[in-house]
Amino acid sequence: MTIWTTITEILQAVGDSVSEALSRIVGAPREKRDPQKSVAFTIGVIALSAKMAKADGLVSEAEISAFREIFVIHPEETRNVARVFNLAKQEVTGFDSYARQIARLFKDQKEVLEDLVDGLFHIARADGAVGEQEMAFLEEVSRIFGLEERFGCIRSRNLRGTESDPYSILGIDCDARDGDLKAHYRRLVKENHPDRHIAAGMPEEAVAIATTRLARITEAWGQVERERGI
Repeated sequence: MTIWTTITEILQAVGDSVSEALSRIVGAPREKRDPQKSVAFTIGVIALSAKMAKADGLVSEAEISAFREIFVIHPEETRNVARVFNLAKQEVTGFDSYARQIARLFKDQKEVLEDLVDGLFHIARADGAVGEQEMAFLEEVSRIFGLEERFGCIRSRNLRGTESDPYSILGIDCDARDGDLKAHYRRLVKENHPDRHIAAGMPEEAVAIATTRLARITEAWGQVERERGI
């Protein structure tokens, strides 16, 4: 059974309510809740990106294409993904309610919450740029997740060009000594290994989020190495 089939079955069991599906997972006993964390993560990315979408009505091809870049979706499952998008768009439940439920579920796995924000950033760029309203949305979701102090780093990691600073991506002051930088980078590589994030609840279908993050960290470190000659 794929994760998409599981999500469809859960939604059918709760009358196609995305909010109720999340509530059921979050409120379940731990032995039943933990195996479904990856399902909640996936629902969370879809539901929050649906709320973030500028356009009303049905999900756009750009949104689905962006989602497909970070999640493994077989062609026959595309309809299920679009269905969850559209259900979340139609629900009167506010995005903050979704975010609080997800924050509660992953309160001890901040790295997974950061993965989710990375995924939202990718979808926000589906139309080529992250607008002011989308950025405000992403910042508020990060605040609800308890990631407000990490938001600058998350933003830098997900934006290219002049807005992207290697030290901000690495989350360390530019005045740090070479030895401290090296130790910090080694810790980041260890903490951001995709297997570690999957073990914490990120679905294997979304491993591209973690691998992209690690690649950006490595790229930023390479830039620092070249600039400092270390």
